[in-house]
Amino acid sequence: MAGTKIGWIGCGVMGRWMLQHCMDAGYPAFVYSRTASKCQPLVDRGAILCKSPAEVAKNADAIFTIVGYPKDVEEVILGHDGVISGLKSRTSSKGSVVVDMTTSRPDLAQRIAEELEAVGCHGLDAPVSGGDVGAKEGRLAIMVGGGQSGFDKVKDILKCMGNPEKGGKVELLGPPGSGQHTKMTNQILIATNMIGVVEALLYAQKAGLDVEKTIQVVASGAAGSWSLSNYGPRMIKRNFDPGFYVEHFVKDMEIALDEARRMNLSLPGLALAHQLYVALKAQGDSKKGTHALLLALERLNGVAN
Repeated sequence: MAGTKIGWIGCGVMGRWMLQHCMDAGYPAFVYSRTASKCQPLVDRGAILCKSPAEVAKNADAIFTIVGYPKDVEEVILGHDGVISGLKSRTSSKGSVVVDMTTSRPDLAQRIAEELEAVGCHGLDAPVSGGDVGAKEGRLAIMVGGGQSGFDKVKDILKCMGNPEKGGKVELLGPPGSGQHTKMTNQILIATNMIGVVEALLYAQKAGLDVEKTIQVVASGAAGSWSLSNYGPRMIKRNFDPGFYVEHFVKDMEIALDEARRMNLSLPGLALAHQLYVALKAQGDSKKGTHALLLALERLNGVAN
């Protein structure tokens, strides 16, 4: 969509950088966040600050949302002063695209797509993976659910955030809800892998190894993983700043477990990871990054923090 005006709702740890890449590519932007100060870096670069999600939708051709929880998605898209309300107030909004990039429920993604279709618009669910580093560097994996026509309209915008030349990936994976199901697959892999990363680092430390060198060696072999290479060094430095919040990861795992129960599927590894992260959250670490799971396992083993 040449000359597309972008609407952006949610300027958190990742959203700010994602929109910045789009603006750097030349897309004009209208932005909203419940905490207006989070928008300031983007306003400084030329984005127009709006007072509500509806105001964003009144001014933009493609509206992107990346917020915290499914209830937030419902509020900003389906609520009284939400995106659909703004689209309905326009003289003509037919063909507009709404892309929810929050990790949310597949059934909610389907409902939003249906409501948007009823007003002549396209709805896509497009959660992402890659953390804060991937967002800053524009190399996110973007998992899209929805129709081909809507996807084609925003594919180039999505590639600003998931640039294939930088190692990013943008893929349409099926009808509405498919992006969220793919993200649940992603989160299951991360949750169970993170247990392995943390247990391995604790073992290496207890055995008296140089943990940094150990990570470098094993990461080059069959045991290598994104979490080990990216989060292992942060754990060693005791840097638990969030690329993705513990509390949001707990939410994601609960969605995945709910979906698994609905499909009559037993996922004991995910259930264990969920319980460990719930403990971490209860210990006051909900705003730390997901790699802070190390703290929960240290406490379980009586290791001094």
